[in-house]
Amino acid sequence: MEYVYAALILNETDEELNEDNITGVLDAAGVDVEESRVKALVAALEDVDIDEAVSEAAAVPAGGAAAGGAAADAAADEDDEAEETSDVPDTTDDDEDDEDEGDGGEGLGELFG
Repeated sequence: MEYVYAALILNETDEELNEDNITGVLDAAGVDVEESRVKALVAALEDVDIDEAVSEAAAVPAGGAAAGGAAADAAADEDDEAEETSDVPDTTDDDEDDEDEGDGGEGLGELFG
């Protein structure tokens, strides 16, 4: 990750993304620099608009979190309404549940052999 952070720092300061600059940032941070990783990073970022990539990456989680949060809130509201409107007593027969527990996982054994 340090290598990517170095590229982001250079991009933010409008410096050229080249091997010497990335190596300089990493050296200043006390990172043991591997030349092959620096070369690979420079090659990978050659045709990438970092500002655009960062803005797209930042927008995706924010939108996803908002949508996920709204869905969770809606589900919680539906659960609350169901509890409030349910006047029917719970008629679950506990004896039926006990019969299923006695299998001891035989169903899984049949699946996997």
